[in-house]
Amino acid sequence: MTVTAIRKFSRQRELIYNQVKDYPVHPTAEEVYTVLKKDHPTLSMGTVYRNLNLLSEMGMLRKIHIDNSPERFDARTDSHCHLLCVQCGRVFDIVGVLPEGIENRVFERHGHLVTETALNFKGICRNCAEDK
Repeated sequence: MTVTAIRKFSRQRELIYNQVKDYPVHPTAEEVYTVLKKDHPTLSMGTVYRNLNLLSEMGMLRKIHIDNSPERFDARTDSHCHLLCVQCGRVFDIVGVLPEGIENRVFERHGHLVTETALNFKGICRNCAEDK
């Protein structure tokens, strides 16, 4: 779905989508709520959760599931990996480590149709490593 199509959404949905899109390290629902609540005091946490889930179902956002961490949201929906920094808790995109066409190879070799690829790493981000 294009940004033009977002304009048909409610103002709150557009604000929520743009907050995720503009947030560099994949926010949690609570982080989205906290940032937007400052300028939009009538916004509720339930509205944020509903819209994040709806935008995910529509394919405009990607949910990032990482064990023992709150669910995060990513406006980048192409196949890529993530790194969860175990020190600062931020989540970063890791691009270019998945072999090109991996989904097709899984189908060719095993007959399974891959509809989504998710690979998450845990480690220490560059900023935290430099602080040591």
